[in-house]
Amino acid sequence: MRVILVLGSLIALGPLTIDMYLPALPAIADDLVTTSAAVQLTLTGTLLGLGLGQLVIGPLSDAVGRRLPLIIGTAVHVASSLLCLIAPNVAVLGVLRMMQGVGAAAAMVVALAVVRDLFSGRAAATALSRLMLVMGAAPILAPTLGAAILLTGSWRGVFAVLAVLGVALMLVAIFLLKETLPVERRRTGAFGPVLRTYRSLVTDKQFVVLALVAALGMSALFSYVSGSSFVLQDGFGLDQQQFGLVFGIGAIAIIGASQVNVVLLNRYSPERIVFYALAGSVVAGLVLTALAIAGGGLLAFVVPLFFLLGAIGFVLPNAPALALSRHGEAAGTAAALLGATQFGLGALIAPLVGVLGNDGPAMAITMTAGSAVAWLALGATAWQSRRSASAEPA
Repeated sequence: MRVILVLGSLIALGPLTIDMYLPALPAIADDLVTTSAAVQLTLTGTLLGLGLGQLVIGPLSDAVGRRLPLIIGTAVHVASSLLCLIAPNVAVLGVLRMMQGVGAAAAMVVALAVVRDLFSGRAAATALSRLMLVMGAAPILAPTLGAAILLTGSWRGVFAVLAVLGVALMLVAIFLLKETLPVERRRTGAFGPVLRTYRSLVTDKQFVVLALVAALGMSALFSYVSGSSFVLQDGFGLDQQQFGLVFGIGAIAIIGASQVNVVLLNRYSPERIVFYALAGSVVAGLVLTALAIAGGGLLAFVVPLFFLLGAIGFVLPNAPALALSRHGEAAGTAAALLGATQFGLGALIAPLVGVLGNDGPAMAITMTAGSAVAWLALGATAWQSRRSASAEPA
């Protein structure tokens, strides 16, 4: 439990960095005299930083251990958070947000690698579900905390608080996290072996499909994160504090699903849970899209959204656990590629909400499309695997 709490506090740095400034997005657009779509690109910058940072930090953690990259990464996060306080325009803010993402990537990829160092299979899926419980508090608290900061100050104060949190998590990494990768299990840090490891991962069809499923599930979540402040505040007229409360309801759905997932793992395989969860997310997404286009009220929008996010809550712990279970010998690199795929695809898909109009239908369509593609990809792979197995001679 102590390990889970420590890892949960570290992995929460990413959601805190992503979500805490969400209530301030309209205010940032006004203060920096820019458009809502341009401000949303600062979120894209954060996701790109999270993705690219993991590609570097993952192999590094396999070569030098878990603790050193984690400590350096959180230091980068603190420095970039402080620089965000004086960002003069949206372009500079976007670059600094990308550096924040790189710093937060260290915490996220190292936490996943530590899980793989200590657990495997169903135990890893269970551990990730427990992590979802701990880190699930971050999406609930972050927008509410951001809204509270805005009551007494400007949006720049959000980044001051993120810097303080980064320092606190750096101390956690230094004093509470033991090294989980012994020297004899470390891989060479040379460039050639790293490329060969990445090549072995991208040529593993099962890993690629599971990474894609995890990434599309995360992309649906990021579409919600990207568009929710504009949809709920501009579209439905909520203030910053009301937005924080409604946003927290969605986080509760994800947390609840991740904990029910622990019980379901005692009876069903992670693959089966992911498949039916994705099917449920598609159904909920279609209902959400229909009601959004029809112009239903806030309740008609929030209820199917709650079920859609709950379905995604079953995908988020299981798909990564399945992918990582295939490459325990290079857990850091595998976690890095998995995380880079999740955040890289999220960075590409999330801005579509703004491109499509930053309204309820735009967010619903983007979320539903990601879930549908993930469901079809997983179903096609399972069908092909069964067909290949039946074709083998007895």
